Amino acid sequence: MSTRKTPDQTHQAASTQSRGTALPTGYAETLTVIKEQVAASRTRAVQSVNVELVCLYWRIGRLIQQRQQAHGWGTKVIERLSADLRHAFPGQKGFSARNLAYMRNFAAAWPDETILQQLAARIPWGHHQLLLDRLEEHAQRLFYVQKVQQHGWSRSVLAAQIDAQLHGREGKPISNFAERLPAADSDLVQQSFKDPYLLDFIATDAPLRERELEDALITHLERFLLELGEGFAFVGRQVELRLEGESWFVDLLFYHLRLRRFVVIELKAGRFLPEHAGKMNFYLNLVDETMRHPDDAPSIGLILCREGKQLVAEYALRDIDKPMAVAEWRLRLTRELPAELEAGLPSIEEIEQELAERND
Repeated sequence: MSTRKTPDQTHQAASTQSRGTALPTGYAETLTVIKEQVAASRTRAVQSVNVELVCLYWRIGRLIQQRQQAHGWGTKVIERLSADLRHAFPGQKGFSARNLAYMRNFAAAWPDETILQQLAARIPWGHHQLLLDRLEEHAQRLFYVQKVQQHGWSRSVLAAQIDAQLHGREGKPISNFAERLPAADSDLVQQSFKDPYLLDFIATDAPLRERELEDALITHLERFLLELGEGFAFVGRQVELRLEGESWFVDLLFYHLRLRRFVVIELKAGRFLPEHAGKMNFYLNLVDETMRHPDDAPSIGLILCREGKQLVAEYALRDIDKPMAVAEWRLRLTRELPAELEAGLPSIEEIEQELAERND
């Protein structure tokens, strides 16, 4: 008596037989390529849907903006429009009165449709809501839109970078990059560094010794790498460099994957001194001599100080052979505010009192 196999059993048997058969030459590579193409196609499809959604919201926002300007539409009209749209499209989200207000503000923030389609429409709508809530200036919004596109930041990472005021710190350290690096490289290298570096993940306001600062950075290495920025890979701490039987130790050594260079970081608990530049120049010579691969670009130094003196640093770096930068480290950004503004910030106790009164 014969037993008929079900389609699932037939498929399973064929699959088992296929797996037991020797694969032809190039099969594995072909499978990998197809999987990569499928994944890339899915990514493009998601991006395409996002672009269309953001452009739709922009067009709706522009219409609302035009009607408000021409006919004085107020809050009541927007609420009625929201209700009618949700009734017309019951299965589609995004037509709340609050989101319609975002669309109007979004259209006002990006008046040029060409720039919108080329740049702004390529990041998620939630990111745009955050930018509208947090930033007033178009140049700052543009800065973060470009960063999201370059690095694929999530909304939470974007919020953290805005809170850390990245737009005001990137590319700001005192350096000799323009004089010591080829013109094609100097600007890219400059933009890869900041001033000041925000080390707010170190839970203390007390002054730190250099070794204590180093220990704290290693303890929070993932956060420190995020603050350093895209491309930094940690190599080691207190890395030994030898010359004529003597040893020297660099505080922190990194390799920058995009710049293809070692980055030596020296930590200073006090203010910048001219001799720091000479010592860094010596370290960079040793790193290039003993560790640099022939395909690597010349190493770069970053001197992180509690307090930087701009003119002193500029003079100290002027005749230094190796490319390096001087930047400050901060435990919190309010140290950067003018005294009269910082004095006007509420204390923790005042904030807690205000919240308690609101909850009563």
